[in-house]
Amino acid sequence: MAAEATLNNENSNSKPWGGGVSPFGISWGKMMMWFFLVSDAFTFSSLIIAYGAFRHRHTQVWPTANDVFTHFPFVHEHLPLAYVGLMTFILIMSSVTMVLAVDAGHRRDNRGVAIWLGLTVIGGFMFVGSQAWEWYNFITGTPKGALITNMGEVYRFPENAPSLHGGAHGHTAIPDWALISPDHKVISDKAEVERIKSISKPIKGANLVNNEYGHPLFADFFFFITGFHGFHVFSGVVINLIIFFNVLSGVYVRRGHYEHIEKTGLYWHFVDLVWVFVFTFFYLV
Repeated sequence: MAAEATLNNENSNSKPWGGGVSPFGISWGKMMMWFFLVSDAFTFSSLIIAYGAFRHRHTQVWPTANDVFTHFPFVHEHLPLAYVGLMTFILIMSSVTMVLAVDAGHRRDNRGVAIWLGLTVIGGFMFVGSQAWEWYNFITGTPKGALITNMGEVYRFPENAPSLHGGAHGHTAIPDWALISPDHKVISDKAEVERIKSISKPIKGANLVNNEYGHPLFADFFFFITGFHGFHVFSGVVINLIIFFNVLSGVYVRRGHYEHIEKTGLYWHFVDLVWVFVFTFFYLV
C-alpha cells in the first residue's frame, strides 16, 4: 500500500513533458512556428518547381518577363522589372525594421518596438498595394492588346515587346504593322501578317484562360504564386498590426517578455525569403 501511494504521488507531480528540457531550448510557440514555416516552404517549393518544369517544357513560347512587367507609376517609358525591383527593396527593408523591432523587444524597449514594428506594417501595406497595382496592369493589359489564332497561338505587337529592339521607342527597324510570333520572332511580311490577322481575334489582358503576353500557363502561375505569397504578406501585416496595438497598450510590458514579436518576426522573415526566390526564378531567370 505504501509503495502504491508513493507511485500515485509521483504520477500526480509529474509534468507532461518528460524530456527534461524543451527541444532546441525554445518555447513550444516558436517550435510550432518553425513547424508551420517548414511545411509552408514545401508548398512554395512545389509551386516554383512546377513553374520551372512547365517553363522548360514550353521554352520557345514562354513570355519574357522584361516584355511583360515594364510599367512604373507616372512614367510612360518602358522600364523592365523596375517596379518589381522597388517592391523587392520595400519588402527587404521591412525585414530590416522587423529585426530592429525584435532587438528592441530583447532590450524591453517598448517604444522602440512600437516604432520599428509600425514601420514594418507600413512596408507591408506598401508591398501589398504595389502588388495589387501590378496585378491591375497585368490583368488590363497593353493598349493594343494582342491577337490569338484559332489554334491558341498569341501574336503580339512590336511596342509590347521592348526587349526585341532595346527600348520603348526604338521601333525604326520593326514596322508598326509587324507582329511578334509566340517564339519571339518578328513577322514583317505583309502577306503573312494579313493571313495571321484573318485567322485571329483580338485579346486584351490576362486571366486564367487567356493571356495576351503569351502562353496561358504563364498567367496561371503568376496569379497562383504571387497571389499565394501576397496572401501571406497580407496575413503578416494583419498579425503585425494586432501585435502593434498590443505594444501600444502595454500588453507585453505587463507580461514581461516580447516573445510574440519574435514569433511574428520568424514568419515575416520567411515571407521575405520566399519573395527572394519568387523574384529570382519568376522574374529574373
